[in-house]
Amino acid sequence: MHTHDITNQVPDLCDYNLYRSDLALSEAVQREGAHWHDCTLASQGELLGRAEMRELATLANTHTPVLHTHDRTGHRIDVVEFHPAWHTLLEQLRRAGLHALPWMQPGDGAHAARAAGYFLHAQIEAGSLCPTTMTFAAIPVLQQEPALFEQLRSRLFSREHDGRDLPITQKRSILIGMGMTEKQGGSDVRSNASIAMPADPLEDGRGKAYLLSGHKWFFSAPMCDAHLMLARTENGLSCFFVPRWLPDGTRNPILIQRLKDKLGNRSNSSSEVEFEEAMGIMVGEDGRGIPTIIEMANHTRLDCIIGSAALMRQALVQALHHARHRSAFGRRLAEQPIMRAVLADLALESEAATLLMLRVAHAFDAPDDPLQRAWKRIVTPAAKFWICKRALEFTGECMEVWGGNGYVETGPMARLYREAPVNSIWEGSGNVMCLDVLRAISRETEGFAQLLMALDDAASTHPALAQRVRSLKQMLSAAEEEREACARRLVQQLVLALQGMLMACHAPGGSADAFLASRADGDGGRVYGTLGGTSLAAQEAILQRAWPDA
Repeated sequence: MHTHDITNQVPDLCDYNLYRSDLALSEAVQREGAHWHDCTLASQGELLGRAEMRELATLANTHTPVLHTHDRTGHRIDVVEFHPAWHTLLEQLRRAGLHALPWMQPGDGAHAARAAGYFLHAQIEAGSLCPTTMTFAAIPVLQQEPALFEQLRSRLFSREHDGRDLPITQKRSILIGMGMTEKQGGSDVRSNASIAMPADPLEDGRGKAYLLSGHKWFFSAPMCDAHLMLARTENGLSCFFVPRWLPDGTRNPILIQRLKDKLGNRSNSSSEVEFEEAMGIMVGEDGRGIPTIIEMANHTRLDCIIGSAALMRQALVQALHHARHRSAFGRRLAEQPIMRAVLADLALESEAATLLMLRVAHAFDAPDDPLQRAWKRIVTPAAKFWICKRALEFTGECMEVWGGNGYVETGPMARLYREAPVNSIWEGSGNVMCLDVLRAISRETEGFAQLLMALDDAASTHPALAQRVRSLKQMLSAAEEEREACARRLVQQLVLALQGMLMACHAPGGSADAFLASRADGDGGRVYGTLGGTSLAAQEAILQRAWPDA
């Protein structure tokens, strides 16, 4: 019996170029010195926009990793099994060079080029980015030990994915993971209790072998070929390179206790491990483990920013696609004034996040310049705090555009929403980021002064931005304890001021004016869709820029 006709359902969004359809991104790539990567990004954007790539992402997140602690005869193996789609995604990431591009091709725009490629992939599948990020961030740490790095260089830089579980010397390429936090401390890694003893009592210090005993509460991507870990020597916390396999071809005793059952990021495995006299090579100075891995944290935090900005972009595009195809109450959703205001507001938020993300990435290319160092050391944790936190509300609002269809797992919105919280938590939650911003401001005084001067210049012709900069300076002048108490508000002011400056300098005038007016000081409790005096024509221009009608 025929019961009904299927109408007014939105077709899947596929077969479009993620890069060419994103004007804010492609313009920023040119501006931030990565123009030489434009054609490669366009090819990557076309590939990632295909239906088969989305299907791979779905498969990798549906068929999640499975832990096998023992083989059938009872031997300990500690193997995590992945669906083939996972390895195909990693192959694509590796070919794109997202694990090492700035280290393989250093130069102007290298970090911006890599950030843009990462941004594209993160819109389709986020879990496979975790081992990619950690490998990328581990390279500058490993370079501090030249002898060790030379043994690993070709496998770290390889553009071929090798998913086999074998000793490093037998592999064509490798991935590096992290094992920092323990049960008792979490972000407070100074409380780590794992210990490291010299394998040879007569040889200790950097570059030497140690035996590590203890546990890690979050051991990211346990199937990586090696992990950077913190453990305590007689001189304090030190950093160690700990491979899965020993030089004699036997397994390093790193025992996977269980995989984490996570809210999102489900295609990627996170685990709890214990180790008893696992062999590791000390990287950096004895007792200086935290300073050794600070550079790694800077890079992983940058990827958190990129990843969250990418989730926002994909959620926006999905919301716009839905609203332009779905009708209610006699009109398409996108034609209704209240919905158009919401979508335009979301588009402004996404563009501001994209501009800030790529500007921060650009700063990593010039770490010796005081201003760029301020962008890197001050703005990175600030942007991680704000953009990663905004992604939660943003993806929820985009899900609401879809209505009930957005709340089911067969559509794209549920996975975007479940993915959103992780970047706010990983590599330091909100309070940790805000305190790091305050510390960085006190240390990068010259660069921060230049940053404030740039804000003043931009604010000279934009009253709404000028008010925010004045408010920021007032907060900065407060006593230390008061400044810490209002650190979240201070960091919010800083990020919104920087986003306002970037929008004023680089976005179309209507978009910049709407962003600055709607994010005016004192409007921190706003919800999306409250653009105030922005005209319908201006809103339509914002939407056409964000996602041109086909």
